[in-house]
Amino acid sequence: MPIEPKAIFFDYGGTLDADGIPWKEHFQSIYESMGVRVPQERFDRAFYDSDDSLTAEGLDGVSLADTLDEQVRRVLAGLGRPDPALQKNIAGAFRQDTARKVEENKTVLRRLKSRYKLGIISNFYGNLPAICKELGLSPLFDVVADSRRVGHIKPSAELFNYALSAVGVQAGQALMVGDSLKRDMRGAKALGMPHVLLIDRHNPAPPPTCCPGDGVIRAIPELLELLPVK
Repeated sequence: MPIEPKAIFFDYGGTLDADGIPWKEHFQSIYESMGVRVPQERFDRAFYDSDDSLTAEGLDGVSLADTLDEQVRRVLAGLGRPDPALQKNIAGAFRQDTARKVEENKTVLRRLKSRYKLGIISNFYGNLPAICKELGLSPLFDVVADSRRVGHIKPSAELFNYALSAVGVQAGQALMVGDSLKRDMRGAKALGMPHVLLIDRHNPAPPPTCCPGDGVIRAIPELLELLPVK
């Protein structure tokens, strides 16, 4: 599947900070490793309640560490398990995983940056630009489209169009890389934007792609195999 775009857009959570593992699943594995095991429906409800409340309130300028700490605090409260020490440990483990994966992916991003416009299109809390600066990602991206700041969420065309306008390309000249069929792949498809699905390499039954012939990768470095890169 050779692709030659002018711009490449990435999702953030579950894509740049993990190889196809969404935040909820990533967090849950850490909770369980630290002894917090609850019925799936109960964990899902606590996680989404935390996520939705943070999105509604906004976290403009808040650091990654503080974002994760507050996210975990609200989940533990929702589970009826408030525990400051456990909260710190869970958030710290997640941040460590994130920082390590982002650092690994920077090598690929630097190679891509030499040839393409790069951007992030993400449903986030309003502080993704600040987090990108904190993680040293800002110099690698021409636009960071944070849904809270733009006022639209994926898969809405408005969020994608915001990023496209910022780098000055049409949808057909760009490529979207993400881990969500609903938000990333279908959002891009609706605009006629080529797209590549990032899946968890440990998933025994990877989901079907949204379009025949779509690219599928299991780690960001595999993207280089689909692109002509110097």
